[in-house]
Amino acid sequence: MSDVPDGLRYTKEHEWIRMEDGVAVIGITDYAQHALTDIVWIEFLADVGDSVEENESFASVESVKSVSDIYAPLTGTVVALNHDLQDAPEAMNENAYGSWIAKIELADTGAVDGLLDATGYASLIGE
Repeated sequence: MSDVPDGLRYTKEHEWIRMEDGVAVIGITDYAQHALTDIVWIEFLADVGDSVEENESFASVESVKSVSDIYAPLTGTVVALNHDLQDAPEAMNENAYGSWIAKIELADTGAVDGLLDATGYASLIGE
């Protein structure tokens, strides 16, 4: 059974979003890290200062099973990347909600309301 904390927003592509002062802090969900199994690598496809569009891939994670894209949940500008994950990608398996991947300053912070809440995401993954 996957952990789906309240207070976050979620995408159908299994990213979580926590808002901090108009900035979306983004990572992968517990469900996603379980599906990927052992994560061994992360690659950033966007740099700090880059604009990203909603549903645009800004990173990818590689596990022992596959490579998966990480998508921008909403349009905005990348303001930080968690480069610590390049040295310890397994942190995403150990603590999915404590291991953020990127921070994006959103073009429209109100758009977050259109993402799934915990109940909606739990329903999506059948929990």
